[in-house]
Amino acid sequence: MAQTNAPLPLWPKGAPGALGQEPKDIPTLTPYLAPADKATGAAVVVCPGGGYGGLAPHEGHDYALFLNQQGVHAFVLKYRLGTAGYRHPAMLQDVQRALRLVRARASEWGVDKQRVGVMGSSAGGHLASTALTHFDRGNPNATDPVERESCRPDLGILCYPVISMGPLTHAGSKLNLLGPNPDPELVKLLSSELQVTADTPPCFIWHTADDAVVKVENALEFASALSRHKVPFALHIYPKGRHGLGLADKPPFAQPHPWALELVRWLKEQQFVKP
Repeated sequence: MAQTNAPLPLWPKGAPGALGQEPKDIPTLTPYLAPADKATGAAVVVCPGGGYGGLAPHEGHDYALFLNQQGVHAFVLKYRLGTAGYRHPAMLQDVQRALRLVRARASEWGVDKQRVGVMGSSAGGHLASTALTHFDRGNPNATDPVERESCRPDLGILCYPVISMGPLTHAGSKLNLLGPNPDPELVKLLSSELQVTADTPPCFIWHTADDAVVKVENALEFASALSRHKVPFALHIYPKGRHGLGLADKPPFAQPHPWALELVRWLKEQQFVKP
């Protein structure tokens, strides 16, 4: 059984730009540590989807349990939401802080700092993609030891992701993230297909061709950008499957969707999972 812990506030003294002190104002990270006899030292920060208006448990808790089965430590992020009055950059601040926190407490949790990835679904996939395209190596002069750590993920896992804030976007996610009538430059900055560079980490991407909520072109455009910049990636497009599919199974995941099995194979290639 995976070891789980209580949610940890990302900022014990309060998040930057917090609008209050209620639970909705306190972003947290919940550790799901893989069993000691399986643990590989790799870790993934998991960003559930929900249109930047909610957080879907099956894209957080369930993913964490599945990763634990593979020996990967998982950390489920509760990030701030548009429905609680937040806009960019609060969400990006939260995922960046989560990546730093995992590295800052690596020795405590048995994590290899060089093997920390990020995973997200739908709008959580957009958040993960922003973490993959907006990062720094940490501030060595910071008084807060967490801020000294890098927030660059070592890999990304994007599940039916929102990628663009342009014409291909999911309107509800865009509204919750950027508000009405955002600056065109901000739209460009948060369109992840336009922000890929040669330093973007390797990615695993999957989507369904008939997704009626988030257009499959989001995944295709991001993969194309990775290809142009010679960033390694795996892309899986399935003909059918509703949006929000997740693992299409419940714990202990006797028959997960084929994407999950392909992910395990890919994670072995990335040395996140034992051969």
